[in-house]
Amino acid sequence: MSGIVESAGTEALRQPADGQYGMDRPEAATGEHRTVRSALLDAALEVFGERGYADAGLAEIAARAGIPVGSLFQHYGGKRGLYLALWEEFREEQERRTAATLTAERGRGVDDPIALFVAGARAYLEGAWDNRRLGRLIAEDDGPAGFDALRRQWDRAWVRRNARLLEVDEKRRAGRVRVRVLTTVIGGAARELGDCGDETEALEIVDEVCGILIHLTAPTG
Repeated sequence: MSGIVESAGTEALRQPADGQYGMDRPEAATGEHRTVRSALLDAALEVFGERGYADAGLAEIAARAGIPVGSLFQHYGGKRGLYLALWEEFREEQERRTAATLTAERGRGVDDPIALFVAGARAYLEGAWDNRRLGRLIAEDDGPAGFDALRRQWDRAWVRRNARLLEVDEKRRAGRVRVRVLTTVIGGAARELGDCGDETEALEIVDEVCGILIHLTAPTG
């Protein structure tokens, strides 16, 4: 999952240290290429959601997109590339949403770290509901080989960014643990939102979780 961030960057995703999990796709696309890639991602999300990653077939994805299999390989290099592209799409949208919220809150004069953190958490959770099909897919333990390691790497970066937002001293173990607990609460709630029956239930969960975060971040002593 992504975190509550202002700018996380994407180089760690596109160029991981071991070189195994790159996106294998062009840096930019315009016009017809964007349309083709969008159709492929939409079809991949449908098929992955119905059959799981392991049982999803490239021929079915290409057929639903109305695009030759060869074009799928040209744009994404195969099933792994499609899955990672969906993950990046989800992550980047969540980042844009939370970053915009933090900017707006600061523009209103909010500078309290806890208030900013909770506002960012709310934006992230609302995004998880709006993009629940993608969120459900990514939460499953059925991704390409090596994806769990990539996700753990990103989760660690999420904790560090939340620590900075909360102005927690990362050198203190107690501070690190506290931020990790808060981050885990948000991630767990985001997964639950994927199973909500309707928006009313989802927003009740968002309100509940934000209340928990306020309680957990309240000064002690």
